[in-house]
Amino acid sequence: MSILHLLWSVITGFFVGLIARALLPGSDKMGFLMTVAIGILGSLVGGFLGGLISKPAPGSKFHPAGFFLSLVGAVALLLLWRFIGR
Repeated sequence: MSILHLLWSVITGFFVGLIARALLPGSDKMGFLMTVAIGILGSLVGGFLGGLISKPAPGSKFHPAGFFLSLVGAVALLLLWRFIGR
């Protein structure tokens, strides 16, 4: 994994985490690192769910619903975070 790939994962994870936090309003006591972690792990969960639903086309590295499923995974993890935290 190159440094650019890692940097892109952090940037994308941050934006996915921010959008997930915006979709679920409320007080979340988490900083930058937890927002990035929720976004990255949400992307992994969303990619897993997308792989169960349908496989990407041969030769393609991306799933068509990748960003949407990343948000779904991040929202699910954020709900789990809130449930465990209380």
